[in-house]
Amino acid sequence: MKNQAINAETLVELAQAALADVKAQDILVIDVRDKHSITDYMIIATGTSNRQINAMLEKVRENVKKQGAQPLGEEGKGDSDWVLLDLGDVIVHMMTAAARQFYDLERLWQGAEQSRAADGKHHSPEHSHEHFDKLRDKE
Repeated sequence: MKNQAINAETLVELAQAALADVKAQDILVIDVRDKHSITDYMIIATGTSNRQINAMLEKVRENVKKQGAQPLGEEGKGDSDWVLLDLGDVIVHMMTAAARQFYDLERLWQGAEQSRAADGKHHSPEHSHEHFDKLRDKE
C-alpha cells in the first residue's frame, strides 16, 4: 500500500534533504515508474560507516513522519552495510561505498531516468575507483 498523504515527488525531496543534512554522499534518484510497478522512485545514497547509515535512516524516517507519511518497512538495520527504507512510492537504499560498488544498483536500473544530487561525484566516470580500474584491466 502506497503513502496517500504525500506524493512521490515530495517524498523524494524530503528524503534527499534528510540525506544531505547528514552528509550522505552521491545521492542518486532513479525514476522507475516505467520499469517497475512496486514503486515510483528509488534513491541510492552512500554512507561512510554503518553509524552514518543508521543516522541517514533515522533522519529520512524523521523527515517523512513530520510531514505525515508513514514508512512501510525497513530492512538491514544495525551494523548492516545496506539499509533500505520503504516509503511506498519511494524506496531509499543507504549503503556503504563497498556495498554500493558490489551490488551496483545503478547498472541494474540503467536506462531508467537518473538524477544525481549536486555533489554526486563519488560514482561518476570522472572519479573512477581504483578497484574498478583493476577489474577493467583484467577483462
